[in-house]
Amino acid sequence: MSPTTILIIIVVYFGILILISNLVSKKSSDNDTFFKANKNSKWYLVAFGMIGTALSGVTFISVPGEVGNPDLQFKYFQFVLGNAIGFLIIAKILLPLYYRMNLTSIYSYIEQRLGTISYKTAASIFLISRTIGSAFRLYLVVIVLQRYVFDAFHIPFALTVLISLGLIFAYTYRGGLKTIIITDTLQTFFLVSSVFLTIYFICDSMDFVAFQAFEAVKNSNYSKIFFFDDYLKGNYFWKQVLGGIFVTIAMVGLDQDLMQKNLSCKNIGEAQKNMFTFTGIFVLINIFFLSVGALLYLYAEKNGIAVPMIDGVARTDLLFPEIAFNHLTIVPAVVFLLGLTAATFATTDSALTALTTSFCVDFLGMDKAENQNKPNIVRTRHLVHVGFSFLMFLVIVLFNAVNDASVVKMIFKIASYTYGPLLGLYAFGLFVKSKTVHDKLVPFVCVMAPAICFFISKYSAELLGDYVLDNELIIVNGFITFIGLLLISKPATQNTRY
Repeated sequence: MSPTTILIIIVVYFGILILISNLVSKKSSDNDTFFKANKNSKWYLVAFGMIGTALSGVTFISVPGEVGNPDLQFKYFQFVLGNAIGFLIIAKILLPLYYRMNLTSIYSYIEQRLGTISYKTAASIFLISRTIGSAFRLYLVVIVLQRYVFDAFHIPFALTVLISLGLIFAYTYRGGLKTIIITDTLQTFFLVSSVFLTIYFICDSMDFVAFQAFEAVKNSNYSKIFFFDDYLKGNYFWKQVLGGIFVTIAMVGLDQDLMQKNLSCKNIGEAQKNMFTFTGIFVLINIFFLSVGALLYLYAEKNGIAVPMIDGVARTDLLFPEIAFNHLTIVPAVVFLLGLTAATFATTDSALTALTTSFCVDFLGMDKAENQNKPNIVRTRHLVHVGFSFLMFLVIVLFNAVNDASVVKMIFKIASYTYGPLLGLYAFGLFVKSKTVHDKLVPFVCVMAPAICFFISKYSAELLGDYVLDNELIIVNGFITFIGLLLISKPATQNTRY
């Protein structure tokens, strides 16, 4: 498929999203609409739309790409099982708390439980974590667009990033969450359809019917799911499951992005129905993504296709687009493009909205009654939205200059450091009711814990007898934060026991 054709499809796609945004925000673009979608979202739309937000282009490209690694294969599914358990914990423990306190920003809980400085610290951790994580996710689709579209027009990488962020800004800055609920539903439809259609097209090109494809994947060297043989390795089953549980609790349950969508439902019952439905779809769709990975490598073997290289480094992230754009017909290529675009931009648009909400609520106090009627308050929100778009641009450009690894590895590695302190803060708040903390010391604890974790991770083989820390590093980080908070704790008053 030619670069010009790809570009036309992208322009049409975003034209539809911008049209939807204008229709949705036509009646209202105030802060209540932007932050909470007027608390009137349908749970089934939220559940379906969250799939696109939770998966992103990382799942679409990086997860299938990693299947070719003999030490990984379907290892990621162990992590997904942990994710599912984490989603259920969020639905039963965290969501009732957020609804009971009627929160706009979930970090307001920390303010009431531990104090203002702790609250600002938690919100700052989210802003840093989500900016980096979302930038990495967008980076993945940008390098694909750069390689297969914009290089043909001699457009530099940095400008490609600006164009991508500008398109996202165009359909999110007015309607915010209310727009996102609708556009993410549409984008998830493209994403899910793309997965199933990709499997169909690859099977058709290899003359497989469904049963033959299943057998080919099962009997291949790419489909090992459970790894129990060596607990010292990063792929060990219980490491992956436990890591999946706590990464989910931190990156979803303690993250303003996905929780903001849940809090837009009418009541806790609908929010929980949303989470239960979302969990089932999430597990199922990841099975299909892993199957796509196995089929891609089988197709590559059959047709002599090598993993693409960038600067002499094999990039498994690019195997899927390489096959879709250069080795299949135009229809599968269009399907892949729509799926990738939907997956990545559904994540990034949601993240920009959540980042804007958190900063406006947690640092500018826009949810407070005395601030809601201030002049230019909507204009200020727009400026914050622009600011985070530009910050994400800087992170992507920097990451492109230094990255030489699979993006999915980098995302969860960074998350283990940045989200760990949030895990410790909420664990202390929820389970140590008799104590609070010396508020001014909390930032030091939240900086020291990741620093200690970095040291442990770097020298884990020497310190722990060849034991390699993987996704469970976030548990260690949260535990160190929790212990640090205990060390700076003091008896709680009646007003700090939530």
